[in-house]
Amino acid sequence: MVGAEPHLPYERPALSKDHLLKGTPLAEFTTFDAPWYDAHDVTLRLGVSAVVLDLAGHRVALSDGEELGYTRLALATGSRPRQPDLDGAGAEGVHLLRTIEDSDALDAAFREGARTAIVGGGWIGLEAAAAARSRGAEVTVLEAGEQPLGRVLGNTIGAAFADLHRRNGVDLRTGVEVAQVTATGGRATGVQLADGEHVPAGTVVFGIGAQPNIELAAEAGLAVDAGVIVDAGLRTSDPDVVAVGDIAEHDHPILGRRVRVEHWDTARNQPEVAARTLLGGDAHYDRQPFFFTDQFDLGMEYRGLAPRPDDVVVRGPLDGACLAFWLDEDDRVAAAMNVNIWDVGDDLDSLVGDSDRVDRARLADPQVPLADVRR
Repeated sequence: MVGAEPHLPYERPALSKDHLLKGTPLAEFTTFDAPWYDAHDVTLRLGVSAVVLDLAGHRVALSDGEELGYTRLALATGSRPRQPDLDGAGAEGVHLLRTIEDSDALDAAFREGARTAIVGGGWIGLEAAAAARSRGAEVTVLEAGEQPLGRVLGNTIGAAFADLHRRNGVDLRTGVEVAQVTATGGRATGVQLADGEHVPAGTVVFGIGAQPNIELAAEAGLAVDAGVIVDAGLRTSDPDVVAVGDIAEHDHPILGRRVRVEHWDTARNQPEVAARTLLGGDAHYDRQPFFFTDQFDLGMEYRGLAPRPDDVVVRGPLDGACLAFWLDEDDRVAAAMNVNIWDVGDDLDSLVGDSDRVDRARLADPQVPLADVRR
C-alpha cells in the first residue's frame, strides 16, 4: 500500500466534524493500527507517491526512485481541494481542508472572536463554518449560488441550511463573487468581493470543491473522463487494474449511468467489490450513494442521487426534524434525506431506487406510514 501522507490511513470525515468540533485525536479515526497491517501481510509505503504507472510492464515508479511490480493493481488516489485562482490566495491565514495537518491548522485558527471568511457554501464550507462558530469565531460564508448546497439539494433545502447557519450567528451571503484575498505583509486581512465590498478576516477558508487525482491513470493510458472510467465491477480499461473512491467514474447498474461520488461511504464500500474483481470474481457495486453531515444541532443522512434537485417533497418542518424526498420525472423516489430522525433508514433504503411510483401527497403527510406511500 502506497500513500503520500506519512500517517497510517485514516477516515477524513472527522477532519471537518469530530476533530474540529470536539478535538477527537487522530488515533480515534485511524482505520487500523500498525500491528493490523503486519498481521494481514500488508506492507505500507507511507510518505511517498506513485509517479509513473507502466501498464505494459506491470510496474509502478515511486517518488523516492523505487519501482514496485504488480500482478493486480488498485488505484485509490482520491482527490485534492480545488485551488483558488485569485490574487492573495497564497497568503498566510488562507486554508484548504483535506489532511489532518489542514484540520490542525484550522483548529488553531478557530478561536473566540477570530474573524473568519469561508468561501464556498458546500459541505466542507458549511461544516467548517459550524465548527468555527461553535468556537466563538465571527464567521462569514460567501457562496456564489442562490443558496448553499443548491446544486446538490436544490434551493428549498439549501435555504433551510442557510437559515440554520444564520440562526447560529453566521453571516451567510449568497450570490456573491470573490475577487481576491487581501493581505498585508503576507498575512491575510480579508476577502474583496467583485462589487467592491471588503470582508475583514484573518482566517480565510476555501471550500470550492475537489479535483480527482486522475493524472497517474491518464498518463498511463487508462480511459478517463471526469474520473477513471470503470465498469460495474470497478475494473478500468486495463483488466488488471481497478479504481475506487473519489476517482472512480463507475457504471452504476441501478442508476443506469456512470457516476463519480466524492464521499466517504463510497470509498469505504467500493474496495470489497474491487477486491473480488481483482481475484477473478463477478461482483458488481450497486450501493446507492450515501453521505451525512453534522452542523450545529442538525444531523442529516442522504441516500441516492437526485436528478432534479429542486423537485423535492418535504415531510415535517424544515427547521426541525423532517424527511425530504427527491423524485424523478415518473414520481419515483431517486433520493431521500432524514434530518434529526434516526429510525427510518430501512424505510428510506426501500424507497430510493424502487421502481414503484409514489403519491406526493401521501409522501408529504407525516401521518401516512412510509410503507403506504406507493401508488
